Amino acid sequence: MKEIREKARELMKGYCRVCKVCDGKACAGEVPGMGGLGTGSSFKNNVNALHDVRLNMRLIHGATEPETATSILGIDLDMPVMAAPIGGVSFNMGGQIEEEEYTQAVVGGCKNKGIVGCTGDGVPPLIHECGNKAIVDNGGHGIPFVKPWEGVELNEKLEKAHETGCPAIGMDIDAAGLITLRKMGRPVSPKTPEELRSVIETVHDWGLKFILKGVMAPDEAALAADLGVDGIVVSNHGGRVLDHCPGTAEVLPGVAEKVKGSLTIFADGGVRDGVDVLKLLALGADCVMVGRPFSIAALGGLTDGVEAYIDILKGQLTQAMVLTGCQTIDDADGGILFRY
Repeated sequence: MKEIREKARELMKGYCRVCKVCDGKACAGEVPGMGGLGTGSSFKNNVNALHDVRLNMRLIHGATEPETATSILGIDLDMPVMAAPIGGVSFNMGGQIEEEEYTQAVVGGCKNKGIVGCTGDGVPPLIHECGNKAIVDNGGHGIPFVKPWEGVELNEKLEKAHETGCPAIGMDIDAAGLITLRKMGRPVSPKTPEELRSVIETVHDWGLKFILKGVMAPDEAALAADLGVDGIVVSNHGGRVLDHCPGTAEVLPGVAEKVKGSLTIFADGGVRDGVDVLKLLALGADCVMVGRPFSIAALGGLTDGVEAYIDILKGQLTQAMVLTGCQTIDDADGGILFRY
């Protein structure tokens, strides 16, 4: 991974410093790029909130060989992790590799390691076209995310996502107001409950699951459940759309208390290693999405880089499960958290 990160640092120069500690400080305000919007506080809050979560170490137990496998939305996973939907290599990551190379690396690397890669959407059309192609090329093993476009474009993007053979379609509603899209004259917008219900019904009519990404409040989580959403992602879009948001680890427990069991809860934001994955599971997530580290791994090593990162992530998760007494993923609940 050291070589992969060094290569990524070279290729992403001017867009991401590939800092030893990816905390949003050096890249504050660098959007486009890999930083956080404005002061970068939302990005930094994600990292800090997760960092502040403490784990109870327990070693008088029999959990010596934990089982990381789980099933999410009917999809079998080697561990409860997915690569978050990120695209736009040319304007966010330096453009030193092609968009297709990037998406193939993420989707293919995840498939090879038994997890799922999600793909992004945006401008130019190349972003979603490459994402959809990667999913098709990998036998439908991937989840395409569509932005909350207005009018006909939304329906067209949903249909193209459906044609990939994927098991689920997501909408990153947290992309509403993205500065990169506003600059390109292609605004996206929030959706009313009625608009969302129509989208959900369409996706369900195709026999697919629907995931809504960008839920940061318990009441909106409950509303999403009432509308028939199959999964939500507790996410502030990596701190890239609204400054001064709380970290997702701060919000997650309240969301889980409201809707746990009524839909699948994903969470992202500030995840860097397998211990972070375990923390979010303990806070109430069913599955964790990881963003920037996958982008760095793909830029620095393509498919091999993605696979290397996944191997390290699983090793860290397994070790953390041993040291907290978790034999299975279901054991990773609030009981492993240290309370002051």
